[in-house]
Amino acid sequence: MTISVFVFSLLGVMALGVPIAFALLASGVALMWHLDVFDAQILAQNVIGGADSFPLLAVPFFMLAGEIMNEGGLSRRIVNLALALVGHVRGGLGYVAIMAGCLLSALSGSAVADAAALTALVLPMMVAAGHKKETAGGLIAATGVIAPVIPPSIGLVIFGVAANVSISKLFMAAIVPGLLIGGALWLTWYWLARNEKVAPPPRRPRAEVLRALRESLWALMLPVIILVGLRMGVFTPTEAAVVAAVYAFLISTLVYRELPPSRLYGLFVSAAKTSAIVMFLIAAAMVAAWLITVADLPSKVVDMLAPFMENKILLMAAIMVLVMIVGTALDMTPTILILTPVLMPIVRAAGIDPVYFGVLFIINNSIGLITPPVGVVLNVVAGVGKMKMDEVTRGVIPFMAAEFAIMFMMVLFPPLVTVPARWFGG
Repeated sequence: MTISVFVFSLLGVMALGVPIAFALLASGVALMWHLDVFDAQILAQNVIGGADSFPLLAVPFFMLAGEIMNEGGLSRRIVNLALALVGHVRGGLGYVAIMAGCLLSALSGSAVADAAALTALVLPMMVAAGHKKETAGGLIAATGVIAPVIPPSIGLVIFGVAANVSISKLFMAAIVPGLLIGGALWLTWYWLARNEKVAPPPRRPRAEVLRALRESLWALMLPVIILVGLRMGVFTPTEAAVVAAVYAFLISTLVYRELPPSRLYGLFVSAAKTSAIVMFLIAAAMVAAWLITVADLPSKVVDMLAPFMENKILLMAAIMVLVMIVGTALDMTPTILILTPVLMPIVRAAGIDPVYFGVLFIINNSIGLITPPVGVVLNVVAGVGKMKMDEVTRGVIPFMAAEFAIMFMMVLFPPLVTVPARWFGG
């Protein structure tokens, strides 16, 4: 009964068109009434406490860094470097999108920002070269969702805070899985583009390749600084977000000189608005998380998953299917905040490594950004690329299938995640 009250109150309020943050608050109040523990003071305390977290400071700073990178020329130089390296091979522009997407993922951690940048920069080139627009848009959308996986990742930060798992360990563990997803997209694009009669552009002269590398070197240094700093213990993930924002600002204004002071105000306002939405969502979710604990919902879910508890692989597969279903209806952040307090006690009871689970959980939620009907990244690509939603949806299906295949391969073979995690994490 308790699970039904929570689920139906949440879905019912959302069905009325109420924003997800207020829907979470409403479902929390419904649970309080059901449990006969309603207290406005407790409600307010949990909302305030939900946002009062030092690690969550990483969210606004990473968002600010992403805004600065797109406006300050860092993203464009990354795309130019990928063009110079692989643009001349058959289907080269698709490989450019994948390579640039992986590099941009190591800069911003935002799927929406990366998808918007790639759509604006690469999609017109792919269409002009003769590639199908829906396939090109689908590839870019699928590439954009690598951003929440490869560190620095906003999704991993939110999960780390909600699950009380080391964010640094999550960052180190997600590097190889993110690259494997990029490899899966590479092979899928090769299969789709092998019969296309699209003439690739000529190979760039070596001098032009070196110039593109030299111009992008400052941008490429950012993920190196962040990962080495985290690996060596120089700074925490929160401090890494500040370093990323300050570094992007200095490079954009002093080195590339493409970010005039007159545009700074708009960037700060845009980052602040996005951060405010995410932070309020987190604060509202903490009310539901507290009540989920009070109502002992995890033990009820454990009872439902009891047949799988003896087999870690089957349990992980069942959880991944559940998250896939939820991901078709909810955005990434609310899914993390709603399911984490429910699933983590189950994961720990089954003896599954929380870092391993966190990486797969975020991968699943990231792919959820391109699963219809909600698919936030699909909407971004459709809007920026001036495409119909159904066109992007058709184009993304083979790439989405490849990403899910990689995810379930990691479920079947956990060392794909755990072994590199131990190596990177020391």
